[in-house]
Formats: sequence, C-alpha cells, structure tokens
Amino acid sequence: MEFLINSGVWGTMFGVPHVVADNFLKLATSDQIKVLLYILRYSGRMITDEEISRNTGVPLSDVTDSVMFWQQVNVLGSKDYQNTSAHIPVQSDVSDELSPDINKNNTPRQKQVLKPSEISDIINSSSDISELFKIVEFLLGTLNHTQQNSLIWMYNYLGLKKEVILILIQYCINIDKTNSGYIEKIACSWAENEINSLESAQEEVQRLTQFNDFTGIIMKKFEMNRRPTTKQGEFISQWQSEGFSPELIGYAYEKTIEQINKLSFDYINKILLSWKQSGYTTVKNVRDAEQDYKMNKKSTRNSSDSSDVDKYKVVINKF
Repeated sequence: MEFLINSGVWGTMFGVPHVVADNFLKLATSDQIKVLLYILRYSGRMITDEEISRNTGVPLSDVTDSVMFWQQVNVLGSKDYQNTSAHIPVQSDVSDELSPDINKNNTPRQKQVLKPSEISDIINSSSDISELFKIVEFLLGTLNHTQQNSLIWMYNYLGLKKEVILILIQYCINIDKTNSGYIEKIACSWAENEINSLESAQEEVQRLTQFNDFTGIIMKKFEMNRRPTTKQGEFISQWQSEGFSPELIGYAYEKTIEQINKLSFDYINKILLSWKQSGYTTVKNVRDAEQDYKMNKKSTRNSSDSSDVDKYKVVINKF
C-alpha cells in the first residue's frame, strides 16, 4: 500500500517527541494517544481535563488517567499539573526514568521504565513478585509492559506488600477502573498514609466502597449524569462524615432548586450546616420547623412583629 502525504497542511504543525513513536505506540491506548496529541497541540496554555474530554471524546476520568500515564513515562512534566485548569508542560528531553514519586518513607523515588529482560530477572529473583504477577494475570489477563512495570514499582519502590497490592487491584476491578494510572494513584495514597497491612487495606477498601455507594445515592437524588468533580466529591465526603442522611441531603437539594433553580453543592452545604446548627437532623425536623413557621406567620399576619420571619430565616435558610 502506498501513502500520499498532503503537503498543504505542513504549514501548521506541532511536534511530537520521538520517544512516543519509538516506545509507546504499542503500550499506549488510543485514548492516551488522543489526550497526548491534544495537549501537544495546545502546549503553552492552560488546558483543563474537561476541555480535553470535550474535544477528544475521551471520558473525563480516563483523561486524568491518560495524563498520569504520560507523566509517569516523563513525556509530560508533572510538577505543575493539577486536575483542573492545569498548565501542562511538555518535556523536551525524555529519559528512561519516570517522574518522581513517594516511597514508604515519603522520600522522592525515581521510577524506571524497566526493559522486558529486567522485568524477567526481577520475577525470577523474587518469589513474592513472581506470585504477585501470577495472581494479577489471573485477575486481569495477560499483563502488558506498563502493568508489569507498575506492579514492580508498587512493590519495590512504594514498598507495598504483596497482599496489599492484590487487595487494591481487586478493589479497582470491582469498580471497573483497572487503568494502571488509576491504580498507581491509589497506591501512592496508600503508601503515603501507611496503609500497608492486610487489615488496614481491607478497612480502606470498605471506606472507599461505602463512599462510592453513598456518592451513587447522592448522584441519583441530584439527577446527575456524570461523576462528581473533585470539589463536589469533597462536599459529599464531608456530608458523609457529618452524618447527614441521603434523605436530608435530598431535601436540601430540593430547597436549593426552589431558591436558585440549579444544582449548587456550596448552596446545599450551607443549608445542611444551617440545619445542623439548629439541631435539625431529619427531614421531619425541618418540615416540623417549617410548619411551625407557617402557623406562627398566619397568627401574626396582621402584626408588625417580624420576629418569626427573622427566626425562620436564621433557622431554615441563613446563608
């Protein structure tokens, strides 16, 4: 087959590091390639995850994972990258080492892209890693180079125990997020927070599962069609920690729609905190207070005393 290049488009080009074509065309997924090309096209200006997702068709969660992948192989700089409104610098000099991360002592570690022969030597020299590979291959199927490198990095450099890594991977399988970047992100958090025993890992998975279930209920009540943003997730985590019931949160959502006709996590949060300050912990508590207000308002309709109105504003909807 012969190919004819349209030379008319060469006046508007952007560069792609040669290491991408040399080393990652097989390893990177199509979504990861799409995300990288978009970032390279608009290198030098602020780019958000949402913009990348909107213009590439890659799901928002996969955009974050894809950026993390390119950071880990040192094609993109990671120092200034954040999940939103991030300026993503492109590394012009790509080496064999990956971006620095943390190990079990919270000290910087350089992560290496191991050659297949090096991976083979490590597997043969470590019964733990050999067993880890066999179990993960049973769970995920044949491992690609990125997955193999990731498992060794979590074990050798983050210092996570074999059984902890297996619990983490099983959790990611359960929530259908087995991208190496996503797994490594959680692994870093676990290492940093010293979650490195069978008991602590199981407790953390239980906490994460409960949060995911709680988030799913809130999404349904809020009629949300996409996963919450990082900031919205922080609100949901706070509400769960405060002990607000889904029913009370749903009622605060209804009040928010009545007041401003749109979903606002900040507005809902202020309503919930106001109710908590007033001692209202259930929907019934709030409705009883509203009913009392209506009755008091009716009895004082012809009175100049506005204390009940002021009280209601303070108790029910003070922002």
